[in-house]
Amino acid sequence: MLFWRKKTTQNARQEREEAEDRIVHNPDDPAIEPPVEYDAAIDPEFEKHELNETENEVIDELEEIPYSKAEAPKKSSEDMGGGWLSRLTGGLSKSTHKIGGGLGDLFSKRRPDEATLSGLEDLLIAADLGPATAARLVEVVRERKFDKENCAAEVQEALAEEVASILRQNERKLDLEKTVIGPRTMLICGVNGVGKTTTIGKLAYQFHYKLHKKVMMAAGDTFRAAAIEQLQIWADRTKCPLVSSEIGADSAALAFTAYEKAVADGMDVLMIDTAGRLHNKANLMAELEKISRVLKKKDETLPHEVILILDATTGQNAVSQVETFSQIVPLSGLVVTKLDGSAKGGVVVSLADRFGLPIYAVGVGEDIEDLQPFHPDEFARTLVGLPV
Repeated sequence: MLFWRKKTTQNARQEREEAEDRIVHNPDDPAIEPPVEYDAAIDPEFEKHELNETENEVIDELEEIPYSKAEAPKKSSEDMGGGWLSRLTGGLSKSTHKIGGGLGDLFSKRRPDEATLSGLEDLLIAADLGPATAARLVEVVRERKFDKENCAAEVQEALAEEVASILRQNERKLDLEKTVIGPRTMLICGVNGVGKTTTIGKLAYQFHYKLHKKVMMAAGDTFRAAAIEQLQIWADRTKCPLVSSEIGADSAALAFTAYEKAVADGMDVLMIDTAGRLHNKANLMAELEKISRVLKKKDETLPHEVILILDATTGQNAVSQVETFSQIVPLSGLVVTKLDGSAKGGVVVSLADRFGLPIYAVGVGEDIEDLQPFHPDEFARTLVGLPV
């Protein structure tokens, strides 16, 4: 009996499958060709690579290919994303939504009181302005008189004014004029993973194609093969010369060689990449100090700039990075990247308020045009959700 049931079940399943096959494959259709089995031939070039792309391969596939002024294709304002203001607004949209939306919720139906001011402080801290800067901004709102019940727009204006005031305190444009002796020399610092190499490439593009400067790069992070390879790609794209050496070479000697070559070739700007191994702070400190000491043998004023690259998505961790690097080298300014990656754009205000260092440039996207000089008033108004 059990055998009969099993056989019946098998017959029923076979009939059902045949019926389904007739529905899928019409009898009038041509017969399906039987599969052909073969041994797949593996491309020898493919065998050289792992399935996971290397950093070099990822960078090499990016479409950020700069053009000279003569070569550049004509782009409409729509192609360019509406210009830098549009890029800034789009890049800061997450931070703007968090702060601007929060202000609307707090002050759309009431004037500032202790409850709303406490909520405002929490909102600003959540947007990574930091406790000290948040408290300072709350005091500004507390001291102002707001007559209307719906005063969200007035609070936004007050905050924008104070934020811009903080950002303007140490505002300074990056000096690119070469000296009598040689090029304007910049030591570029930052922990691994913040986009330091990409930022150097984008700055080279800005300096070379927009400001018509002769730019040289030096691959001073001699401990990471990927860093040297990535910088070589950017050098090729920006048509800027690169000085590099083998893995493990002395970075100070490379910086010295790069400076000599930059002088001989009449360069306007020299940017020197450096290692960012904070897990070994003592070695990093010794290395950066040695680079600076060796360069000073050529010119006591070298390096002219020590710029720290920061990733905005790390939030208040960026504050710790500034503190650490300030103990190692005398920082002269900051570049903050990846502001489009999170709602932590307020960290820029916190950094300016706490350290008094100028913000030279900010990045609000992956495109080569998305890294631009910093403008305090535009940034402040965009951050709190006001039109520029």
